[in-house]
Amino acid sequence: MAQVLEFKLPDLGEGLTEAEIVRWLVQVGDVVAVDQPVVEVETAKAMVDVPCPYAGVVTARFGEEGCELPVGAPLLTVAVGESSAEPEGSGNVLVGYGTQAPAARRRRVRAAAPGTAAHNGRAVRPADDRIERPGPAPAAPARVTAPAPAPADGPVPVISPLVRRLARDNGVDLRRLAGSGPDGLILRADVESALRGQAEPVRTAPEPVVRTPVASSSQGGVRIPLKGVRGAVADKLSRSRREIPDATCWVDADATELMRARAAMNATGGSRISLLALLARICTAGLARFPELNSFVDTETREVVQLDHVHLGFAAQTERGLVVPVVRDAHARDAEGLTAEFARLTEASRTGTLTPGDLTGGTFTLNNYGVFGVDGSTPIINHPEAAMLGVGRIIPKPWVHEGELAVRQVVQLSLTFDHRVCDGGTAGGFLRYVADCVEQPAVLLRTL
Repeated sequence: MAQVLEFKLPDLGEGLTEAEIVRWLVQVGDVVAVDQPVVEVETAKAMVDVPCPYAGVVTARFGEEGCELPVGAPLLTVAVGESSAEPEGSGNVLVGYGTQAPAARRRRVRAAAPGTAAHNGRAVRPADDRIERPGPAPAAPARVTAPAPAPADGPVPVISPLVRRLARDNGVDLRRLAGSGPDGLILRADVESALRGQAEPVRTAPEPVVRTPVASSSQGGVRIPLKGVRGAVADKLSRSRREIPDATCWVDADATELMRARAAMNATGGSRISLLALLARICTAGLARFPELNSFVDTETREVVQLDHVHLGFAAQTERGLVVPVVRDAHARDAEGLTAEFARLTEASRTGTLTPGDLTGGTFTLNNYGVFGVDGSTPIINHPEAAMLGVGRIIPKPWVHEGELAVRQVVQLSLTFDHRVCDGGTAGGFLRYVADCVEQPAVLLRTL
């Protein structure tokens, strides 16, 4: 006898409690394999493909694209075929997350009649009763009894706010609809069916619109929700601005010799070295000399915690907003290793496949805003870090070199730092060391 198992949104780690459904990867009636990704979700950390731990036929999905679900909410149900005992999940890891292993005891789901799915132990009609079931013979069509419409008073069970809005905008009375979801839950398909005329929609009188006088400049705007990665970044930046008393110092540096050194490295063959990797190597050498900047403030104990490792973050702009991937143990990597890791994380940023481990735990940030064609900036520190080095564009400028005016490749460097962890002398010393290494890369040989 086929069993119908419910797959819930798993614990995504990092203290995350909810996720937004971005895109369903399967439809009701699809056959899925163990660990096959079934839905793409966005958390406050990253985009994640969620794999299903069961193999079988998808009998129901819960949640429309664009709605948010809490951890533990049902995602879908799967008919797993004939079995005398409940199948175990794979226990494998999600893309970037450690999924929970199958629980030692799980509430048994009562087997549903042919043509039905199970939800909370009750038989309910799936979205399509003509799906093929695993087995040698096709299942006979089930007789479907339409659920009763919603009661005249009390809340109407609707799967998401998007469905409620769709009904409201089109004048569909939800109380006159019979939901096809579990326990009469009204799905988007029910409202769309009513709009197509398959079920007679009941048009309600439009509610009076009360307009509050506003300035003409505020009319016709676009509202963009601060949620997911964008919302998490907004919260972090706001907290940084509230808590960290930051200050910024900057200096212009002649990067001509650094550019020549990079060209010489890449002329020898092998993997090409990126400019960002060389700047990262300079940063880690500078932090070894000025460890006060590789720290954070523990506000509960009122202590400055200096760290013995450098996890280097770098700002990356994506279509979904700003993210700061982290290069783990950057102090232990050479220029080739840093180049490779920057490339991997940049590609993951672009494709939306960064994991929480890629985005958390940074101790210092390198911000190359020169790629946007600007010279300088005073950025907001990436909380709870203590400092951020900014690098502007490298452009030809008149410069006094060896006592004569010459055209040199000049870059502006800036350091924004938490004034609680150090004073201007330490911050200025670090920035001057970085500038010296940019101007004379041989300075790095002292610390290699």
